Amino acid sequence: MSAAAAGTWKLGDVTVNRMGFGAMRITANPDRSVAIGVLRRAVELGVNHIDTAAFYVSPGGTLRVGEGPVRYANELIREALAPYPEGLVITTKVGPGEDSDRGFYHATTAAELRTQVETNLRQLGVDCLDVVNLRIMKKPGADSIADRFGALADMRDAGLIRQLGVSNIRADHVDEALAIAPVVCVQNSYAIDLRGDEDALIKLCAERDIAYVPFFAIAGGSREDGAATNHSDAIQAIADKHGATAQQVRLAWTLHQSPNVLAIPGTGNPAHLEENIAAGTLHLSPEELATLT
Repeated sequence: MSAAAAGTWKLGDVTVNRMGFGAMRITANPDRSVAIGVLRRAVELGVNHIDTAAFYVSPGGTLRVGEGPVRYANELIREALAPYPEGLVITTKVGPGEDSDRGFYHATTAAELRTQVETNLRQLGVDCLDVVNLRIMKKPGADSIADRFGALADMRDAGLIRQLGVSNIRADHVDEALAIAPVVCVQNSYAIDLRGDEDALIKLCAERDIAYVPFFAIAGGSREDGAATNHSDAIQAIADKHGATAQQVRLAWTLHQSPNVLAIPGTGNPAHLEENIAAGTLHLSPEELATLT
């Protein structure tokens, strides 16, 4: 069993396995040693693309600091994996942040984004971040990302960031960002039961050699509440046929959508990690895909 079974994609100038790991839920495990073990096991299983953020903190995987010992995903990653193995790509995101005075906030200025980038650098223990996604609060109508993405492009030129991406965006945001600097990935919410108009965006990204990295692929409509448990009859029937879990079918369906789709399922549970990686070997027939779609 290896993350390589899901195939590869060139994320900008580096090749990664399409089955990656999302670090958001790693902070929810109260046993630090287990969380460290999950991260190390993920890399042992071939994961070379980890998604994280400085605002991924505990307890309970929430953003509230001060409710007991705080575990930062970035610091867990550093403790588990530094010095980082060659070929490992750590993607982080800025925009949302935690401030001792303001609490949770969204960065709107170059100075705020710079502070968030420096926090990621410090927590991960690196001099340059592999990939940084600009995560926005998507609004209807005109909501330009030019100033914010331009600020990150300046930091890329200064050597703090190698490659850039965007998150929670529309197709017009991709065009706006590409006019400023190369975009290697788009990270949006997407699942069997959480599709919206994302299929067109996936196609657009594929045409431009941009990775599409869905979050909530397993959670679906449950979103931040975690892995979906209310599965459709079709999902469960196909899972039973393959001797798989419904969550594995959700992941396999996600990977089948396009070669440029990268999965980043996250967990703090060692058994669930193994199941997620194994989903990369699950091949769905055209008829099964049609049923699910």
